[in-house]
Amino acid sequence: MGISSNGLSLLLLVGLVFSSLMVATYAGNFYQDFDLTWGGNRPKIFKGGQLLSLSLDKVSGSGFQSKKEYLFGRIDMQLKLVPGNSAGTVTAYYLSSQGPTHDEIDFEFLGNLSGDPYVLHTNVFTQGKGNREQQFYLWFNPSRNFHTYSVIWKPQHIIFLVDNIPIRVFNNAESVGVPFPKSQPMRIYSSLWNADDWATRGGLVKTDWSKAPFTAYYRNFNVIESKTSNSFAEWHTNALDAPSRRRLRWVQKYFMIYNYCTDLKRFPQGPPVECRH
Repeated sequence: MGISSNGLSLLLLVGLVFSSLMVATYAGNFYQDFDLTWGGNRPKIFKGGQLLSLSLDKVSGSGFQSKKEYLFGRIDMQLKLVPGNSAGTVTAYYLSSQGPTHDEIDFEFLGNLSGDPYVLHTNVFTQGKGNREQQFYLWFNPSRNFHTYSVIWKPQHIIFLVDNIPIRVFNNAESVGVPFPKSQPMRIYSSLWNADDWATRGGLVKTDWSKAPFTAYYRNFNVIESKTSNSFAEWHTNALDAPSRRRLRWVQKYFMIYNYCTDLKRFPQGPPVECRH
């Protein structure tokens, strides 16, 4: 999958433009906002609550969750993923409610052999039903520096963003009978765990435990809740603007590697109804 010089130039321009637009104030503190929920002493908080790490070894992975639940808003988190040979590992960062009819909005980063790209796996669950996967390669090495992964969750749509660039939009299609997450508050979760039975090349590449412990880092957590912020209404109230739609098309053209909406082997009777609207 190649990227032309024009494509690279566009990416640089996009990055410069969006770096000037990003929210500059991050109010989150990991001590105040999150609980370390599993993994013994593997999850750690540093620098007065400004930095968090998760680790995975052969005995256990680790995870954390937000103290609060959220219903609509914008959520940003900066992650620096496991470097080097991360094959078999999964770093999951997602929102979820609880119970058999839970809602969920997923980022999952599937590790790979050194030199091969991470796969960013996204999914949306509504009333306990998922199977809405879209997968992407990233246009940078996500283990070299911190990058921002965001969700804008509104009654009209869910937007997934990477460094403020939209990569996926899941629109509310209740008008054609598709449930949409809008009534169940969700917590933020993240975990680093071993999934070498499926994560890398369908499970063909196993975790190399000689490289353990595997560690991912988190910083600059920020939430803008719709019920408490007037500025939230200013962000694409009903849809992406024209420049954002162009960036979305660019990402999906060059970096999307799987889209459930176009998987005719999986859906021989035609794509799910939300894919047609």
